[in-house]
Amino acid sequence: MDKDGKEEKNNYKLKLCVSGAAETGHCGLDAFEKGKELGREIVRQGGILTTGATTGFPFWSATGAKEEGGLSIGFSPASTEEEHLQFYKLPLDYMDVMVYTGFGYSGRNLILTRSADAVFIGCGRIGTINEFTVAYEDGKPIGILEGDWETDEVLKHMLDASNRTNDKIIFDSDPKKLVARVIEKVIQEKESHGRIYRNHGSMGIPNPEDLIK
Repeated sequence: MDKDGKEEKNNYKLKLCVSGAAETGHCGLDAFEKGKELGREIVRQGGILTTGATTGFPFWSATGAKEEGGLSIGFSPASTEEEHLQFYKLPLDYMDVMVYTGFGYSGRNLILTRSADAVFIGCGRIGTINEFTVAYEDGKPIGILEGDWETDEVLKHMLDASNRTNDKIIFDSDPKKLVARVIEKVIQEKESHGRIYRNHGSMGIPNPEDLIK
């Protein structure tokens, strides 16, 4: 309730970033369906999908998000739509909103990850690792999707060798459980910083504990 006794309306939706390889020849047979399911679950659990507006794993997640009727935002390395299409040769499909950063791939990666409430890592390459390290340094909750690829194992090795503990990183092979666990972590983070984030169901965001079961 606000000071006048009226119920507060909070329509805030989490921005959940999916990072992954644009070229997926090394990703294994289950990457396509797992990428789509990750996008579907982000929408089902009340989030907005953000990606690097590229091909491959992020594109599949955007496809899944739109099939579920959700909102998909793309962050392009290009400065204009023409540059996005002609120079970078990236798609516009399954995007509701495009943000043309104009900063190339590395600059785009920084803006993409920094603008998100949490970052999900699928099958990836060096650009995905770059987005992971930016999110890691920024203290973002990170969900790492395990699958028939090496990215999750590479990141485990990096974490083991980093000599730094981090309780904001979650590994899971089930997209539904992974999204629920990461959302729970985001909510805990917001509450611990004194930010209002209540009535999850009323905002279209289910209770994460119910989704993990």
